[in-house]
Amino acid sequence: MKDITESLQKIVKETNIYKKEPMSKHTSFKIGGRADYFVKIESEEELKNVLNLAKIENIPYFIVGNGTNLLVKEGGIRGIVLKIEQNNYTIKEHENFAYITAQSGISLANLAFVAMEKGLTGLENLSGIPGTLGGAVKMNAGAYGTEMKDIVVCSKCMNQNGQILELDLEEHQFEYRKSVFEKNELILLETTLRLQYGEKVKIKEKMEECKKARVQHQPLEFPNAGSTFKRNPNVPTAKLIEEAGLKGYRIGDAEVSTKHAGFIVNRGTATAKDVLALVEQIQTIVKEKFEQDIELEIIVIGEE
Repeated sequence: MKDITESLQKIVKETNIYKKEPMSKHTSFKIGGRADYFVKIESEEELKNVLNLAKIENIPYFIVGNGTNLLVKEGGIRGIVLKIEQNNYTIKEHENFAYITAQSGISLANLAFVAMEKGLTGLENLSGIPGTLGGAVKMNAGAYGTEMKDIVVCSKCMNQNGQILELDLEEHQFEYRKSVFEKNELILLETTLRLQYGEKVKIKEKMEECKKARVQHQPLEFPNAGSTFKRNPNVPTAKLIEEAGLKGYRIGDAEVSTKHAGFIVNRGTATAKDVLALVEQIQTIVKEKFEQDIELEIIVIGEE
């Protein structure tokens, strides 16, 4: 593609522009080819200017958070990968509840800690999710019975033309692991959450319980992208995979976790090709054995 380095340097800090950047450095799977450009965004003005440049030059772009739900193919990503670095927050307190408005680049774990310190309940079940607030809202992340849709009030976002839009709860179009941000070319800038007051000690205990459960039941010792497959409406997906005898099943260094069958892990040098081949095998075997379809939850991008 056309070299746009000089153009980018006019609108973004030079130290925040990376050419031919390995996406394996920016995904929890530790897998992925090179992005033509990887750009860290520190302001709305920078984002608007980069989007305008991409439009003028007819260059595609892709937004990432912490890359915790992402599988990038070996061919890498053509165009510009944008990572929103803004991570500030404000709190407006009321008598029985408070609003936290936070920028999309803040880690969900950090935000949950902030809420706990203020004695605010509602985020503790989500505190172990490793991604950013933006990623969590985009996919309506959930854990232990709580989803983002339960606490989101409104969001501010930017469209492809650099225009700022405000979305209320209904306009997020939340579904299971989906939102309007999955369907439209909207970039999340910040979200306001409504949290109730609770007992700080109990909130902290719940966060510690969630952390303990994650360590006990999830393969955190190996690179992975969280739950590989979406929830099956009829029977737990991990149960189907386990009962199909697929725990420990392996293609290359991609393996169905022996700790939790709903996870595929990178045992060392797994490629996206290995992971996708393993996904296809799992889907085929589960379909043959149980007549059940299972759908990917992780996002797959990039070229072969």
